[in-house]
Amino acid sequence: MAPKSLELLAPAKNLEYGIAAVNHGADAVYIGAGKFSARKAAGNSLGDIEALVAHAHRYHARVYVALNTILFDAELEAARDLIQDLYNIGVDALIIQDMGLLEMDLPPIPLFASTQTDNRSLDWVRFLEASGFQRVILARELSLKEIRTIRRGTRVPLEAFVHGALCVSYSGRCYMSASLGGRSANRGECAQACRLPWRLTDASGRALEKQRYYLSLKDMDRSAHLAALADAGITSFKIEGRLKDISYVKNITAWYRQKLDALMENASEYCRASSGTVTYSFSPNPEKTFYRGGTDYFLDGCRGEIHSFDTPKSMGERLGTVSQVAPDHFRLKNGPGVSNGDGLCYIDRSNRLQGFSVNGVDQGKIRPNQSGNLTRSPLHKGAVIFRNHDHQFAKALGTNSAERRVRLDLTLAETPTGFSLSGQDADGVQAQVLLAAEKIAADKPEQARANVKKQLSKLGQSIFSPGRVNLPERAYFIPTGRVNQLRRDLMDAMTRARVAAHPRIPALPRPTECWDCPEKDLDFQANVANGKAFEFYKKRGVTTIAPGFEITPPQGEISVMTLRHCIRYALGRCPKEHGRGSGEWPDPLFLENEGRRFQIVTDCKRCEMRLIRQE
Repeated sequence: MAPKSLELLAPAKNLEYGIAAVNHGADAVYIGAGKFSARKAAGNSLGDIEALVAHAHRYHARVYVALNTILFDAELEAARDLIQDLYNIGVDALIIQDMGLLEMDLPPIPLFASTQTDNRSLDWVRFLEASGFQRVILARELSLKEIRTIRRGTRVPLEAFVHGALCVSYSGRCYMSASLGGRSANRGECAQACRLPWRLTDASGRALEKQRYYLSLKDMDRSAHLAALADAGITSFKIEGRLKDISYVKNITAWYRQKLDALMENASEYCRASSGTVTYSFSPNPEKTFYRGGTDYFLDGCRGEIHSFDTPKSMGERLGTVSQVAPDHFRLKNGPGVSNGDGLCYIDRSNRLQGFSVNGVDQGKIRPNQSGNLTRSPLHKGAVIFRNHDHQFAKALGTNSAERRVRLDLTLAETPTGFSLSGQDADGVQAQVLLAAEKIAADKPEQARANVKKQLSKLGQSIFSPGRVNLPERAYFIPTGRVNQLRRDLMDAMTRARVAAHPRIPALPRPTECWDCPEKDLDFQANVANGKAFEFYKKRGVTTIAPGFEITPPQGEISVMTLRHCIRYALGRCPKEHGRGSGEWPDPLFLENEGRRFQIVTDCKRCEMRLIRQE
């Protein structure tokens, strides 16, 4: 049985970030086009996407474009034209949310079902597979057991998030931003109200807890569970972060590249999804770029802390506790070294985030870049200090921090009119160039052979690293300039050959028979925003189809979020976990912020929570 390829999928905010992701080991990158992306602030021109495709395909890495918003009727033709352009420039697949696209005459480009289509049940994933999707990006909330169930019941390739920021709601089922200010998450305009501070109150408005970030979660970090995910059936491992900075992209891509490589070295049933070996000038560490603390997020069920109630901001790596506070400095107990320019932070006794940069370090004395007497500041003995900016680490990532090379074997041979230089790389791709030249026997054969081999091995400006260099039995004198030109010509030919040999994913034919939808009555949460999407569901047995929130905003008390995160559980008030009675809060509970009020409704049987908009 052929080994199963495992793909590392990294985010690309733009061309520069995409190239960095590929160079740091990504097997594929996902990027937004100029329109119709769920990250509206991360759109890109066709020219930049084409340049990224050209760079990625040199390594047989792939480029997926996220067109994962719902579309209005007036946008369908523009979307189809854009998809045709993306196919023409070599994009490998599209990530989509709107089902109306499957009713359109699209070019033969593979379609991936975005996590925005709320892919969390076997029946739904089977439906998507039957509808023509060639990959399904699973809901982040699924456990290993749930993933295995879907894998056993389907054949469609499965993708899962392994790192990055977490939406607190099931993706595609959040209407809080649209409800509060008309900025639709399903249109790429989420205002991230979940990262705001909220008051937790009872029906009378009495505060049950102090104001905190009750909907803010830690960041996903599943780097310790890649083997288990692969065993459960995941073949694409996705990093979130199209709005993160380039240091994050470099660092996290490198971290997971090393983790996946280690997994594949010890498991012969897996192989790389792209080519090239990466070397790094830094040691990757996920805590050193944007990091709210890590959670495997329900991978082994409901356990552990997934929330970040004190702050929605990056805390970074934990350094240690404060052992002494003096007027102009403080000391850390058992902490790693701190450097000038580092950014440090802590949660004070009032549960507020405090932060400062380091102005100087002298024999363990850390001097903040702030005025005033530290003993009168919120900093106190026992405070846990985090580093959310590592100056030296950031400096290392600001340079050319990785090189990705493909091994290339070279053969110089005689021809009737001169010489040929042939190359064959690690994937078996071949090219040959010719040099018309007089054959002059070398006066010093060993020296001549050494010089030719040395010049042919200088592949520094290419994507290749030298493997074997084979020379003719007879030694010839070939001017160094001619050898260098021959090498450069072959590098160009090999690069073109690699791009031409890139294994494009064949698009499956759209199904001619329609598979019945698991649901027969769809409310606004089906996100139907155009006539084509309406046709899609009608053909598949749906009898009642409500228009999407963005078309006809529902009136009255509606669910604006459905979550597996439960505030009762997080605060130790879960009746299933802790029993009913002692310390239990009576229903109903509410979240409030500046006059905005949402009722909390818990479904203990399903272990879910909903937020209901209050009129």
